[in-house]
Amino acid sequence: MIHIKTTEEIELMRKSALLVSKALAEVAQLLKPGISTLELDVFIGSFIKKNGATPSFFNYRGYPFNSCISVNDVVVHGFPNKNILKEGDVISVDIGVHKNGFHGDHAYTFVLGYVDDSIVQLVQATKTALYEGIEKAIAGNYIGDISATIQEYTEKKYGYGVVRELVGHGLGKHLHEDPEVPNYGRRGVGKKLKEGMVLAIEPMINMGSRDIYTEDDGWTVRTKDGKISVHFEHDVCVQKGKVDILSDYSIIETAEKANSNLYTKSLTVIE
Repeated sequence: MIHIKTTEEIELMRKSALLVSKALAEVAQLLKPGISTLELDVFIGSFIKKNGATPSFFNYRGYPFNSCISVNDVVVHGFPNKNILKEGDVISVDIGVHKNGFHGDHAYTFVLGYVDDSIVQLVQATKTALYEGIEKAIAGNYIGDISATIQEYTEKKYGYGVVRELVGHGLGKHLHEDPEVPNYGRRGVGKKLKEGMVLAIEPMINMGSRDIYTEDDGWTVRTKDGKISVHFEHDVCVQKGKVDILSDYSIIETAEKANSNLYTKSLTVIE
């Protein structure tokens, strides 16, 4: 069942989404070679609680951490651990918060140090595909318009692997609500978009094959070919003739630019 949000509920969701953005901006300041993803996760949990919210992911269906931190060939749901991050790592950080009865949930991919141009292109293309898809999230369009746009941009234009098994979703009082928002599909199909729908749109794009597998922990998803995967996610509200992006990448990008450990060329959206 799809839940249409009122104006008041949308503003509460914006607060939750912006708290996620602030947490990701804090992560952008902390990232450096030598830090572990477990250290980052502990910080994220503390930051969320200090801001009057609870981590959405902790104990969600048994998930044992505050955030998902996926490094290199990990697509999503990476377990924070004591392994040390190093220059050249590609790090996707996915955070959820629950505040005032509503969830915020989005993700950002960082590049630690210098990497090959092919990896920079993957990061840029995935981020651009997210915004291309968001532009289609207006009342009267269909879920398939978002899905096809993301697939066409990443798969047809660049030959990347678009993950099929994991999708975006509705968002609200529950972390995952209807409708599902795949990153592949056909225009003009799927649920019709209505004003007040809130979606988490999240392309998960692989450098190589789209094939993935889940580790024995039941959560960590990796690319089968061991190649890099990138994940970006925004929370958006469907409106008539426009899209209201509830989350804010600008504060993350500002922190990213200020951190000399991060390869900020990768943050650019391709024009």
